Amino acid sequence: MEVVLADALLAGGGDPCALLRALSAPLSAERAEALRLLLQRLAAAPPPPPGEAEALRRVAWEVALERCRPLLRGGEAAGGGGGGERLRLGRAARGALRHCVQLCGPALAARLAREALAELAAGGGAGAEAAVEALVAAAPRLEEPALVAECVAAALALVREEGEGEGEEEEAVAALVAGRLLPALCGNGAALRSVWEGLLGGGGGAPRAGRALLALSAMADALLPAGPPGPGPDARLCPRFWRVVQEGLTERDGLCRRRARYLLKRALDLSGGQGGELRCPAEAGDESSLFWWCAEKSEKLQQFWETYILIMETLEGNQIHVIKPVLPKLNGLFDHAISGEKGCWLFHPSWHMCIYKRMFESENKTLMKEGVLHFLELYETKHLPSSLVFSEFVIGPLMDALSESSLYSRTPGQLMGACPPLGMRLQKFLATYLMLLPEEEKGSFLLKFIQKMTSRHWCAVPILFLSMALAYIPACKVLGAEGLHALRDVLQCTMITHQILLRGAAQCYLLQTVMHLTDVEKVSLPEVSSFLLSLRPEESLRRDTMLWVEVRTEADSMFIKHFLIPTLLSGRPFFALVSTMILLAADVEQMRNKYSGKSNIEWIELEAFLNPLLDVLMKLGSNVYIPTLKTDKSLQLLLKLLQTRSLKCSNTQDVTPVESILEFLLRRLTANELSTVGDLDRCDLYLALIPEIVNLCLQVGWKKIPSVKNFILSLTNASIRNLQERNCEEEPKLKEQIKKVASMASLTAVCEIMDRKPEAHLESLPSVDALKRFIFFSQYNEVLKKPSYGEEKSSKKRLLCEETTSQGWGKIVARYVCDQWICLRFILNSFQTLAQEDEGTSEISLSTVERSRKILESALEALSILPSDQVLPVFDCMKVLVPKLLDSAESLCIEAFDLAWKIISSLSNTQLIFWSNLKAFVHFIFDAEVLAVAASAKGQAYAKIKEIIFKLIDMSTTKTGVFNVVLSHCCRSWIFPTVHERSALTNAFSNAGNYCELITEACVFGTVFRRDQRLIQDVNAFIENLGEKCATNVVTESTNRDDHYVRVCAIKFLCLLDGSNILHKTFMEDIFIKLLDKDELVSRSRTRYYANSLQHRIKNRVWQTLLVLLPKLDQNFVCGILDKVFQAGFGNNQASVKYFIEWIVILSLHKYPQILNKFWDCFSYDEEKLKTSICTFLSVLSHFDIVLQNTSEKKPALKKALIVVLQWCFNHNFSVRLYALVALKKIWGMCRMLHVEEFEALTPVIESSLQQVENMHGTGNARRNWHRIQDHFFFATFHPLEDYSLETIFYTLPRLSELAEDEWISIAKFHRFTDVHLPPEFQWYHSRTELHDLKPSGWSQQDMGSNSAETDSQTEWTDVQKKIIPWKNSAPSSDLEMAFQDRATKLGKSNSRLIVVASLIDKPTNLGGLCRTSEIFGASALVVGSLHYIQDKQFQHLSVSAEQWLPLVEVKPSQLVDYLQQKKTEGYTTIGVEQTAKSFDLTEYCFPEKSLLLLGNEHEGIPANLIHHLDVCVEIPQQGIIRSLNVHVSGALLIWEYTRQQVIKQKQQK
Repeated sequence: MEVVLADALLAGGGDPCALLRALSAPLSAERAEALRLLLQRLAAAPPPPPGEAEALRRVAWEVALERCRPLLRGGEAAGGGGGGERLRLGRAARGALRHCVQLCGPALAARLAREALAELAAGGGAGAEAAVEALVAAAPRLEEPALVAECVAAALALVREEGEGEGEEEEAVAALVAGRLLPALCGNGAALRSVWEGLLGGGGGAPRAGRALLALSAMADALLPAGPPGPGPDARLCPRFWRVVQEGLTERDGLCRRRARYLLKRALDLSGGQGGELRCPAEAGDESSLFWWCAEKSEKLQQFWETYILIMETLEGNQIHVIKPVLPKLNGLFDHAISGEKGCWLFHPSWHMCIYKRMFESENKTLMKEGVLHFLELYETKHLPSSLVFSEFVIGPLMDALSESSLYSRTPGQLMGACPPLGMRLQKFLATYLMLLPEEEKGSFLLKFIQKMTSRHWCAVPILFLSMALAYIPACKVLGAEGLHALRDVLQCTMITHQILLRGAAQCYLLQTVMHLTDVEKVSLPEVSSFLLSLRPEESLRRDTMLWVEVRTEADSMFIKHFLIPTLLSGRPFFALVSTMILLAADVEQMRNKYSGKSNIEWIELEAFLNPLLDVLMKLGSNVYIPTLKTDKSLQLLLKLLQTRSLKCSNTQDVTPVESILEFLLRRLTANELSTVGDLDRCDLYLALIPEIVNLCLQVGWKKIPSVKNFILSLTNASIRNLQERNCEEEPKLKEQIKKVASMASLTAVCEIMDRKPEAHLESLPSVDALKRFIFFSQYNEVLKKPSYGEEKSSKKRLLCEETTSQGWGKIVARYVCDQWICLRFILNSFQTLAQEDEGTSEISLSTVERSRKILESALEALSILPSDQVLPVFDCMKVLVPKLLDSAESLCIEAFDLAWKIISSLSNTQLIFWSNLKAFVHFIFDAEVLAVAASAKGQAYAKIKEIIFKLIDMSTTKTGVFNVVLSHCCRSWIFPTVHERSALTNAFSNAGNYCELITEACVFGTVFRRDQRLIQDVNAFIENLGEKCATNVVTESTNRDDHYVRVCAIKFLCLLDGSNILHKTFMEDIFIKLLDKDELVSRSRTRYYANSLQHRIKNRVWQTLLVLLPKLDQNFVCGILDKVFQAGFGNNQASVKYFIEWIVILSLHKYPQILNKFWDCFSYDEEKLKTSICTFLSVLSHFDIVLQNTSEKKPALKKALIVVLQWCFNHNFSVRLYALVALKKIWGMCRMLHVEEFEALTPVIESSLQQVENMHGTGNARRNWHRIQDHFFFATFHPLEDYSLETIFYTLPRLSELAEDEWISIAKFHRFTDVHLPPEFQWYHSRTELHDLKPSGWSQQDMGSNSAETDSQTEWTDVQKKIIPWKNSAPSSDLEMAFQDRATKLGKSNSRLIVVASLIDKPTNLGGLCRTSEIFGASALVVGSLHYIQDKQFQHLSVSAEQWLPLVEVKPSQLVDYLQQKKTEGYTTIGVEQTAKSFDLTEYCFPEKSLLLLGNEHEGIPANLIHHLDVCVEIPQQGIIRSLNVHVSGALLIWEYTRQQVIKQKQQK
């Protein structure tokens, strides 16, 4: 239509020059578009006479330079209307400028090019885009070679420019150059070659893949011509071209991937059409070609590439259910890619790596996992030729993917504690792949692999499984010093995690890796030492582990001995390492002696081996001139030896000079030889040696105990004297203050030795009484003043002294105060009767209560001043003091509770000191005597303790293991009290009743964990299942922090209770009622709840606990609560809960048949109440033989049961009838066995009914479900009496009822949790084998997706989903007005002339769906009321990025009338989707090519004022009752009908 109008204007308007001048001043959007249209027709028209042509050229020259160029620079466009107006002006100006160049020829093109190049050289800035547009217009008519070359160089420079600060404008300019300017320049053959070299020359200046792909796809007609070969290079013969395509296939940007696939498809289509031979040259060092074609093998090649493209396009969907069926085709690709005869690659393996990399980088973690597992399987299932590409891919993308922790999760069918599939595959892959590598490549590959593990922040789980895979590689000594350093760096990475078990296991596997893969001839001992020093003995390497034995087997004793001497003589030996090496050497010698027949010489050789050390130790007591550094080194080595040695060596000879060492220590600690802050480190060394020496003497040298006692006596007396000395000076000297600190630390060491080693009987020493009096009557929290360094020291020396101290003075004072509380703790715990009077003075002491109050006040002060890691002794002292003061000073005790809780809650994120502090806090707050005194008063302290209980439980939901500490302590103190006071023993279990909330909450405790938390639990369980094979299980202390252990502890506690004990009986009844109330509360909160939801889990735990308690309850109580149990049965319960309720009812009726009448009452309720629960009570009747075991009169009960069941056999609900028939079969069988004559008349009816059910014809659900319900475990295998066990309740039945796996508690956990012991005679542990070995087979659940397993097992799917991505006829458009659609056009999208107007729609979901539908069917535009809808998440969820490929226009509802009128003038037919009196039937209406669809509002449709502006209304014929369709569905139907009609017309025209 526009062309016709332009031709008419030219024909009737006279002089075209005058028309052009009239339209060009001033330029509005409409005038600019008209100007462009006139110039387009003039350029396409035949050449006018010479005079007119020259005049036309002059006018076109003026328009180009004076109108179009300023518009493109933004001068006039900026002053226009809104953004849409400026956009129209810019598009029109670009088109007009291009047509001006066509009219004016090379002269104008050269002028424009030179100006544009000058602007770009000057810096471009905001005008760079205008300059590029000018070059685009000029490029086709440029003739000067130098100018063309200059334009090419400028264009390539813009494409290559990349910087960190690159903004959107620079990116837009680069995209414009790549998408328009470079293709425009390529019309010149020389320019095409220059552009080709610039894009793919392979030099450092090549642009990134995204820009290169944009340019290549725009230049596709020149590089990959559909017709005869062009003048340019053949892209298929360039290796760099294929590398860019491969990079594009794996780019994160979807647009880059589409361009890469477009180029690949175009190259394949060209190769298939031309036939012939073609081979891209191989790259340097590579034997395989990236691309080749052969006419003889074209069919095979087509098959390979079609499959390849199908896989790549399917991966775009990112949906695992679509992608998984396509993965088997990947195996076929490898079959095609490898030559069976030559054993080499036919297709370059990098193409396969593109598929895997695309999967590895997917946002869908399931797809990523599938890709990783599939890749790791390759070397198990395929015999792949060696390729450098694979090694690079393993080190790069594969390891990047392996860093994702979620990939290591178990599959749904795996049991807790099993190795995840990825872990197993990784072990097999790494071992297999390494063995297939050439010998010369193994070392470099492993080194890169290990170095990659240190190149990024890895989480604990991936590090663990990668370390395990390395450890399982068969021994091959290929790593040298660099590899050992890399493994040490990995070892350091493992220390980041707080998961002790994961950290320790990784250390063990890395040590095994060193032993298996390190060549000892290539490494030095210092390098080995550096690695061993990084290991933590308390987490991995210890003498009593299998790992130590393995290390011992690998060790070379002589190698170690030659290392020890230079290490001991060096300036700074690593004493922990030296001690480990010495013991390792001793063990190696022991092993050699064992196999050589020698005996009893190990420690003789070790004594000779340690002679230099022993010589120094012997002289310590007598030679005061031994250098301090030498004595320190000797004592440090001795300390590490004593700490590292195994306790199993109790039969060894004593070779330690105890007397000499003790004499030396006494002199150093008491003779004023420690005078500087730096000496405190030596003090710590000396005091750490004392308990080790005492321990050694107790084990191997009892004769030296008197020497130890004399030492303790002298040290205690001297320390007390030093502390009692009074300093008269105002500013104390440093030496005096250090002496006090060392003396208090010495008393602390003495107290701890007496506390931990009672077998030494040190409490009988005379100095102990003096120690008791001194500590008890001393001033607590005494703060040492900061000393002066003496006037004789210069300021420089004083500053140096302060800087070289290892501890600040504040830390020293805190240590001093902490030591006071450690001593006081010993006194309070060891001496129950405190002295009433200090015999050394005339001062009368305060009463015990008053002094306890003073001490508690001091304790509160200490809590406020001490660092958090030093409050443990204060907590322990408060534990002793608070029970004595709860009655008289309750407010003070509550203050102590609050302050202690504040400290604990502040430490919850501090892993290292939290648990020890929490344990001390729990022992303090939940001390049996504290609980008993608080409960007896029922005052504020009692309420405060209960408040703390719930705070701790709340903390447990975010910090696993907190509740475990609390509950374990309470259960042990309540059931196995250790307090010696009579009152505490009497009240110990009464605490359980007073604080029963603790047990109640424990029985139902457990959160629904996040996926990452479940993963950590699974991996911990896997490591624990390894047992002694993993040394960390032996070395690390079991923390019992698994949430299951809370319930395990509570259940074991309940199992220990005795129903004949009145306290136990009352407690169990109270717990039973509280749990029933909790179940009722959960049921009320949500009448319907999902399987495995938190509500389901809580109800399940409630009924598990009730089932454990049931056998311990008496008849009266059971009869009283059975109504509540029945009431719970009436609820809408999940399967597992239903089974437990039925089990409890069966056991109750079995034990107390007198209550059977209550059970029959359950069947008398109206059908409305029974419709969801009747199956529960019918299931009880299916075990009626168990119910009647203890009943003497069985016939009346059977008669009643038969009458009840028969009523339900005719119920309208199919499931109810099935349950009733199962019960009927059981009851009737019992009647036949007992020969009940009263039922003879019913025999034919019942037996014929049962026989009819058994012989049901057909293969429908009825027959299948009848057999399934009979085979169901609850009816076929389960025995309510014989299967009563902890394993059935907590593991087997939850598993069979398909409860979530993290709810299964294995019986191993009951055995492993040893804090609460069950008696040896306890029998209720294990399920029967028949039940335990069953697999889940719920009859009702099995119908759903019954064919899915069969389908999934297919190795190759016959058909798969394939998303249609058009690419043919997709040459980039040269029409500059199609700016928005350029991206789509590059990918072959063809738009129709349909406009969809959705301005009246206000729901983002409907707009998002319409956007997707309009884009798929090629609508030219979607009109919306506001562009803000695009940012809505619901819109984006349904549009799936369609808004990026479809022009969106904003027209507000108030502007619709004007918009419709405008479109009518453009030739559009306006069509309303609405039911009106004159509306057309959709099936009868023929859509014009230029159609505009107006959709109505969701509720009101199209307003009447708009209907009058429409050309026609179309309605959708309906057959149903509902009046209207959803607006998105209505729009989709009309859009499709329009598309269908246009497609038919196009086919007819062809």
